Amino acid sequence: MSALSAETNPAMAKISAWEWVKIVLRGVGQVMFQENALTGLLFLVGIALAGWEGPGPVALWMAFGGLVGTVVGTLTAWVLKYDEEDLRAGIYGFNSCLVGIANFFFFAPSTASMVLLIVGSVAGAIVTWLMRRFLPFPTYTFPFIVTTWVLVGVAISFGMKRIDAPPPPIPETHWTAAFAEGLSEVMFQASIVTGLVFLVGLAVNNWRHAVLGLVGSVVGTLVGAYHNAPHETISIGIFGYNAALAAIAMDLPRKSLRIPILAAMISTPITEAFQVVPPPIPDYTLPALTAPFVFACWAVLLLGVIERYFCAEPPKSDKPTMAT
Repeated sequence: MSALSAETNPAMAKISAWEWVKIVLRGVGQVMFQENALTGLLFLVGIALAGWEGPGPVALWMAFGGLVGTVVGTLTAWVLKYDEEDLRAGIYGFNSCLVGIANFFFFAPSTASMVLLIVGSVAGAIVTWLMRRFLPFPTYTFPFIVTTWVLVGVAISFGMKRIDAPPPPIPETHWTAAFAEGLSEVMFQASIVTGLVFLVGLAVNNWRHAVLGLVGSVVGTLVGAYHNAPHETISIGIFGYNAALAAIAMDLPRKSLRIPILAAMISTPITEAFQVVPPPIPDYTLPALTAPFVFACWAVLLLGVIERYFCAEPPKSDKPTMAT
């Protein structure tokens, strides 16, 4: 590290190059709440491997976008001297990682999309800091959602064309694909291979989160099927990924099985609701992204707060009660 860099943020001067690599990879892992560099590496590999089942260059560009987004978001937090413990844990990388992946999901590689990648990744880190500082509840991936909604809307307003990738024609529901791709779609991949690699990545750090992620994907998918959702969207994991994230997230504040399943179930109707949201601007249908997962978790957390008051026992009085 240069003398100038050390002077800019003395607390970071002691971080080695290898530690920086691990910090960045932890940022990728934090997309699914895993503070583990190996998990983050497996997630990137999983995205790249999605090219085996689809257009290879697109998957590679999204892996590139995720890596660059995480690096830029982490460096932004370093330059702005955000909390070192959070930075080391990858907290300022994961929202920017998702912004980077989404950038090449919505737009083809170009000079304009490269500019969006950098701007969005910087914004993702700053919005993460602002929300964590001023909101009294977990923000999850909401900084990514807000940043991406704004960036995509602005880009379309200035004439950038979105990549149009409708679901492939599928004659019937493929349940194995639906459950596995419910994990891979967390990072915009409709790939069984990617879903399995993500599952391994979760298990490397926390086997319970691997189980909950898969259970969440299954629950969300089955609820979507019960609601007679199109089998094309069911088969590519559209109703599984928010449910998988919700199930893992709800295990963090309290070890449970019922609460994660409840959050997974709630995420599916929210996903369906986004399909009828009117476009905020012409030719821009608001993408659900991971908003259903965030809203489902907030709903469950709010229910927990209400439950504490609803089930609270009245204070006992020390005075004797008069018989009537």
